[in-house]
Amino acid sequence: MAESFQFELVSPERLLVSTQVESVVIPGAEGEMTIMAKHAPVMTTIKPGVVTVKPASGEAERYVVFGGFADILPTGCTLLAESAVSVKDIDRADIARRIQEAREDLSDAKDDAARTKAEQFLHQLTTLEGAILPA
Repeated sequence: MAESFQFELVSPERLLVSTQVESVVIPGAEGEMTIMAKHAPVMTTIKPGVVTVKPASGEAERYVVFGGFADILPTGCTLLAESAVSVKDIDRADIARRIQEAREDLSDAKDDAARTKAEQFLHQLTTLEGAILPA
């Protein structure tokens, strides 16, 4: 059995998770990261994606996050999300609305940097939609 550590998932609305876990997989800006006890200290930005939480007792839980950052220490991990919701509570209409807003941001982009950022965000959202919602 793996050693456990404290994990918290916080959104502006509420604290979604605060528990002892064996591991957490987060969608870091540079790629997915698996966090376990005694992980080296890291701070990373989070891209839209799915966070998989493996509690010390019980089954894995999945949460959709829409950006934010994670503070990882050997003793724990805190993920501060811009927005977060349990996968079982995800709303297809909310994802569609976010994708439409991202498309509008892309068409309104004033320069190459803004266009590139909007394209990346739109790609992340459409990938997320395909990963969590049935066709």
